[in-house]
Amino acid sequence: MFDRLKNIFGFGQKSLYDPASWQALIDFGAQTAAGILVSPRLADRCPAVHAAKRIRCETIATLSLKMYRRTGDASEEAADHPLYRLLHDRPNGWTSATEFIGSLENDVIDHGHGYAFANRVNGKIIELIRLDPTSVAVTFDLITMEPTYRVTVSAGPQREYSWRDILHISSWNKRSAVRDCAEAIGLAVALERHAARILGNGARPSGVIKAKNKLTDVAYARLKKSWRNEQSGESAGGTAILEDGAEFEALTFSSVDLQFQEMRNFQILEIGRALGIPPTLLYELGRATWANAEEMGQAFLSFTMLGRCKLWEGAISRLLTEDEQKVYYPEFLTDTLVRADLAARFEAFAKACGGPWMAPDEVRAIDNMGPIDGGASLRPPANAVGVTSDNKPAPKPNLQVAA
Repeated sequence: MFDRLKNIFGFGQKSLYDPASWQALIDFGAQTAAGILVSPRLADRCPAVHAAKRIRCETIATLSLKMYRRTGDASEEAADHPLYRLLHDRPNGWTSATEFIGSLENDVIDHGHGYAFANRVNGKIIELIRLDPTSVAVTFDLITMEPTYRVTVSAGPQREYSWRDILHISSWNKRSAVRDCAEAIGLAVALERHAARILGNGARPSGVIKAKNKLTDVAYARLKKSWRNEQSGESAGGTAILEDGAEFEALTFSSVDLQFQEMRNFQILEIGRALGIPPTLLYELGRATWANAEEMGQAFLSFTMLGRCKLWEGAISRLLTEDEQKVYYPEFLTDTLVRADLAARFEAFAKACGGPWMAPDEVRAIDNMGPIDGGASLRPPANAVGVTSDNKPAPKPNLQVAA
């Protein structure tokens, strides 16, 4: 047993920097006041945490991430840049861009950081490979504060990488949201387990069986066995048969007086606060109405996802050289978030295409449709002033008066 404990905590034959050993040590000390062990892996067993992580990771993963090139006052897609294909299509041969972005965002929620190695050949990035966040340690130069990344692999030596070769995504406070709200998660799990035990014991918190006469040992054992067989597990809720004038009296103070259901709903709100998810998206609809449900969804996009997108874009820009940063920049296309609302999209397209600033082919390209005849020209409304269909400003009228 002593040898097994040494191996678990990294003092046996394994390296002291083995990620699994450190993770076991961290999980061992993650006990909450509710008596529940909360770690990133065990937190996924909480339905509210699982739903919140899925919504946040899948939302940012469904956004199109592209590289753009500045061209004077406008910008255009830089499809010829190496990072365009890696961020938009496949970062490596075995991972899609959607899976890659979702996995790194999940690492940020669990550990506060997400890492990927930028593999370069002749200075050109050819692939991005996700790194286990528990295997990466960051050190800083005491004078310049320049970070250095040390990656430890259990089967090999430790390697150091420059900050230019590591895509580092982090939370705003560099901390794990799961660990920061471990008490809320632990209480939610404890309440769920308590509900399961209540149902497993006959759908009652507790109770007593009162007998008018003193029971013999044989009668007591028989009564106890028959009650457990007929009033627990799958047999709960059946008809109870008591003998010798015994009566059952239920104790109803556990779940009612402690407002059990209200506590469970409140824990959903607490977990949603920690991960920036509105309660309506976690299917807690206690105070949801037709008016505020849409507003809460928009608040999630404005105050949670847009901030996450900006942190991602800043981290990706760090992979570019100083000269490239003057020309190229990454950007998430947040228009994808409204793609499911067909009526709103078509109404916006109609106004854009009918206005003096968007051509029909530009609208069609958003849905990956080809150009049409005359689609490259603007179609301004009849009352538009100063705009023509050939994208050129209207000629100024000649105000000269003949002598």
